[in-house]
Amino acid sequence: MENRESLKIPVESNTEAQLLFGQEDTFLKVLENSLDVNVLLKSDGIELIGGSVDQIGRGAKVLESLLHQMRKGHEIGLNDVKYAVQVAKRGDTHQLAETVGESIPVLSKRGVIRPKTAGQKHYVEAIKTHDLVFGIGPAGTGKTYLAMAMAVAALKRGLVSRIILTRPAVEAGERLGFLPGDITAKVDPYLRPLYDALYDMMSPDTLESYVERNIIEVAPIAFMRGRTLNNSFVVLDEAQNATIEQMKMFLTRLGFDSKAVVTGDITQTDLPTGKVSGLSDAQAVLSGISGIGFIYFSRNDVVRHELVQRIVEAYEDRGKQGTDTSISP
Repeated sequence: MENRESLKIPVESNTEAQLLFGQEDTFLKVLENSLDVNVLLKSDGIELIGGSVDQIGRGAKVLESLLHQMRKGHEIGLNDVKYAVQVAKRGDTHQLAETVGESIPVLSKRGVIRPKTAGQKHYVEAIKTHDLVFGIGPAGTGKTYLAMAMAVAALKRGLVSRIILTRPAVEAGERLGFLPGDITAKVDPYLRPLYDALYDMMSPDTLESYVERNIIEVAPIAFMRGRTLNNSFVVLDEAQNATIEQMKMFLTRLGFDSKAVVTGDITQTDLPTGKVSGLSDAQAVLSGISGIGFIYFSRNDVVRHELVQRIVEAYEDRGKQGTDTSISP
């Protein structure tokens, strides 16, 4: 007869259990299929059944983490369940206790914005406690979105009087002049992703009003030269495409009562061959300086479509094996 182990987890009510299992048991099926356990609702709580102590231990950690999030007032979704399962399968169950962070007081079209991974939680906490934070890591880890949410929250709470969002227009020297329209129209394609995130956090009328009154400014990094940014929340996005000179210029703009967040992926620079990324240089020059926070995201922090995580993993794995990109006939 096959060995079976079981474990009981108390729940506060059937309603809590139903929310934990998801609509039509969607969350429950992910948990059972991924961790090879059975989950049953009993009169005295939830019972986990598995073939080993390790199996039900991982399942219990996942359920306890999700219950903790729910009891903190967070509405859990499918991505929360999948992330918790991935962490448990890696054996990093200690991280599950670190994923529950306070919600950022900004509503998006998808609901409350909050950290969803341990890396994101550390990032948000670093932004709260440091005047300058570098968020470095692959695409899909929420670096820019969370920084902008923190900026909007700071503006709404009156901690700053304006938000400035900037990014390099790396192709400006070659192609900008060929685009139709004035300078605003020419740089708009480079800045559009920042506007898209803002539209997710506030109504179009509110955003347009803020932009008209210069409460929110979205501009290429070249527009920062010669300015002192006081009482501002400043976000530099795609910083891997800033030159050393641009990075130094940007960082020395920071004025009184201001915060700055610099985000980027040092593996994806679009600078011309031979040009050193200002983000890589800043990482080397500023590491260890008091008051500056460096947060490093990994593929485990990817919160986009699960294919994004697999793509990041594939490129990372190839990088470990070598960089030959030739195609065989």
